[in-house]
Amino acid sequence: MCTWEVTKSAAAWVRVSYLSSLLLLLVLAFSALPVACHDARRAARTSRVANNSSSTAMVVGRHVRSYSHLTGDVRRRKLFSYQKFFLRIDKDGTVNGTKTKDDPFSILEIKSVDVGIVAIKGLNSNYYLAINKKGVVYGAKEFGTDCKLIERIEENRYNTYASAEWKNKKKHMFVGLSANGKPMRAKKTRRKNTATHFLPIPIA
Repeated sequence: MCTWEVTKSAAAWVRVSYLSSLLLLLVLAFSALPVACHDARRAARTSRVANNSSSTAMVVGRHVRSYSHLTGDVRRRKLFSYQKFFLRIDKDGTVNGTKTKDDPFSILEIKSVDVGIVAIKGLNSNYYLAINKKGVVYGAKEFGTDCKLIERIEENRYNTYASAEWKNKKKHMFVGLSANGKPMRAKKTRRKNTATHFLPIPIA
């Protein structure tokens, strides 16, 4: 019967093979580690982006929804000009100013028709405050494009009302009353001109 003997060279070869295999496993393990870390970082970034997108969507949604209450809002006011006149629209649609505090034609209804855009109607005349393409301020019997006015609060706390449709040389045209209470040609008005500034006074 033959007997097998493990020689020193064979034992050495086994040890070398074992060490080589162990070294190979270590190399593979360390090479896979950066990939795993990279994947983990990428997953974390993706999660953050998704969360940020979700938060942004919720914010945008809130802003959009918050505007809905503006449309249809109706306020009864008198518009007291910086020139100390109450803006009035009389029974034939004439727009001018009056110093009389209890003039029934100075009672106005201001209705929001869009975000930042209003329609102003004389309560007793049923005419709308309007500005046409030529810059003429007048009373319109029916609501139309000329009646859409941009309402803005200025730095001095007064309001301005500019045509939402028409501009003169790319500049807004405003409702304004002159020093004698007559309507100004809107083409000659500017936002900084105090003749275009009005203080809305609530009706008791």
